Amino acid sequence: METLMVDRVHSSLRLFMHRNAVFLCERLCAQFPSETNVQLLATCYLHNNQPYAAYHILKGKKLPESRYLFAMSCFRMNLLHEAEDTLCPVNEPNIEVPNGATGHYLLGIIYRCTGRMSAAAEQFTQALTLDPLLWAAYEELCILGVAEDADECFSEATALRLQQEHTSTSALEKSNFANENRILTSSLPSSLGDIIPKQMKQLHANNTAEVPSYPHVRATALHVQNSTTSNVAQFDTPSPTATQTSSIVPPPLFRNAHAYQNTISGDAPAKPKANGSNQPLRRKYLDQARLKKVSGRLFNQSSDSMPRRSARLSRDMTINSNSNSNISQFGGNGTDHSSGKLRVNSSTPSKLCSTAVRSVQVMKGKPRATENFDEDNVPATSSSASTTEGRFFEQDKAERIMSQDSKVAIGIRELLGLLRTLGEGFRLSCLFKCQEALEVFRKLPESQFNTGWVLCQVGKAYFELVDYLEADHYFELAHLLSPCTLDGMDIYSTVLYHLNAEMRLSYLAQELISIDRLSPQAWCAVGNCFALRKDHETALKNFQRAVQLDSRFAYAHTLCGHEYSALEDYENSLKFYRCALQVDERHYNAWYGLGVVYLRQEKFEFAEHHFRRAFQINPRSSVLMCYLGMALHSLKRNEEALEMLEKAIATDKKNPLPKYQKALILSGLQKYAEALEELERLKEIAPHESSMYALMGKIYKQLNILDKAVFCFGIALDLKPPAADLAIIKSAMEKVHLPDELMDDDL
Repeated sequence: METLMVDRVHSSLRLFMHRNAVFLCERLCAQFPSETNVQLLATCYLHNNQPYAAYHILKGKKLPESRYLFAMSCFRMNLLHEAEDTLCPVNEPNIEVPNGATGHYLLGIIYRCTGRMSAAAEQFTQALTLDPLLWAAYEELCILGVAEDADECFSEATALRLQQEHTSTSALEKSNFANENRILTSSLPSSLGDIIPKQMKQLHANNTAEVPSYPHVRATALHVQNSTTSNVAQFDTPSPTATQTSSIVPPPLFRNAHAYQNTISGDAPAKPKANGSNQPLRRKYLDQARLKKVSGRLFNQSSDSMPRRSARLSRDMTINSNSNSNISQFGGNGTDHSSGKLRVNSSTPSKLCSTAVRSVQVMKGKPRATENFDEDNVPATSSSASTTEGRFFEQDKAERIMSQDSKVAIGIRELLGLLRTLGEGFRLSCLFKCQEALEVFRKLPESQFNTGWVLCQVGKAYFELVDYLEADHYFELAHLLSPCTLDGMDIYSTVLYHLNAEMRLSYLAQELISIDRLSPQAWCAVGNCFALRKDHETALKNFQRAVQLDSRFAYAHTLCGHEYSALEDYENSLKFYRCALQVDERHYNAWYGLGVVYLRQEKFEFAEHHFRRAFQINPRSSVLMCYLGMALHSLKRNEEALEMLEKAIATDKKNPLPKYQKALILSGLQKYAEALEELERLKEIAPHESSMYALMGKIYKQLNILDKAVFCFGIALDLKPPAADLAIIKSAMEKVHLPDELMDDDL
């Protein structure tokens, strides 16, 4: 009953019938309350999204599997410290983490959630050491920025190790198989000894008339010694009155049921006591008989065997007509090969069983001898055939195992090669080496490249490179190929936000909500849609909804901070940015947001610190370089600011912001010619930027080129600048003919 219930529970879990699994497993634990069954019930509760129930039944359990399941329940209930104490008890420092690699992985996740990044990295490394194919552990190491090269993690040494593990497992299986075969072989005679008498009794009960249907009868034939004048056989039986003399040549067919009854009752000839002088002659005839049998089978010489069989039948009829005895005698084939007397005693039934055992071996495929031969040769012949068959079987099995091992080795290398490429691309992407990551991802085969996960990684790389058009292309392709994949869709919605694709962003948000209303990515897309419409309050509500659904989703916290910053609620903005950093310390967007807030609050030292932290995480972002340069300029460190802005321009020549900031600094240093040159280059990139023309008008005013100054101010007004800049540009245009000391420095 217990086995049946356990099987049904596992079947229900495989078929996602979680409620049914819970019900059956509760009945199982009520009937058989072992800890193993309690573990199965806890597993059912976790599958049914009831971690509190699993927590209740597992509390206080000590088995490793129970500890792991209890820690998982605590993790799902956000009881991180209790989960940590279960996996790694403080009062038992030498106890092993349960469940091997997965236990270390769970402990690493707990450490990361509690801000202990170095300890988390150590646990993830340990998990990857125990199981090199645990991709999730390598992914976490990449997110932490401490993953080793994928070539080292998924190297040839790893492949050899996996092959050795597989080989050791195969060797153990082969050893078990050999032991089972040895046990089976040793128990075969005794088992057959029990089976054969039952078969013979059934044959006797049926009064069968034909031997071919019961080949074991043919195998019980005795070897009759014939003389030159008469064929006389003398038999000794347990009863003195049963002694008879008969001269016969037995036929191959069983014609007398009563004779078979006598055989069963024990009146059958025993093994002949052959004279030593007759042994060579008998061996000679035996060899000739075997040769004829083999040649007959090879060349289908049925014409030779049929007359012999007819001769046997005629002799049988003659002998039966002349016989006055009811005692049946069995011969090999009716041919006289030797002479002598055969004696049968009370041990005959055991002989009959032993010959029946050999008949079963004949039935399993061994050639049946139709000629008369000595019984002493039967075990040797059977043993030789068994040895040959065993050798062929073992050789064939070894070849199959070698072929299977070769396929496994090839499969291991192919899998590690794939993980090596994917892992290296993901590692470079997490280190924000986006161009190198793209080159690695392009090495993937087409079948792997055109998958949702890879295309999203490519889209993220282009997003970090501020190439929003390419990012849009790959994200859209990923969404088409895998429309129900939600990972990365939050970044896709931000791409559409930067492209001002309001209609597409709205459609994406509705589609994601229809797929999964409980996913934070869907609500981030909805929030970006309202943020694009400048409805910051509604956008903020949607971002907060995403935070409620997943408090460990760092990007949702950051987007809330952006919206509070847009609403100039800097206190709440700082709060959400810090929450994002608690979730992910390497989330550079939150460091950037903190820097922007401090820059607006004119806390330039704080701003420079946070921009630099963001720049250390993502050293290839031209936006971060630009804002760091702005903070340095605000701190009057103009040379460092210009150097940083030059790096930003070299990193992304299409980004207009560092060019404008560089021209602004050069203008402040009264390097007007260089500033105008930079603005002319900026005009080629962003010809419709009003602030650029306003700065050019100010520089022309400083150079006393008033007509060009008025012209530039006029273009700036025509480009419809923001309301805050509009008043400043109008004031500067009105004061263009006034002395410089009366001009405002707002531009």
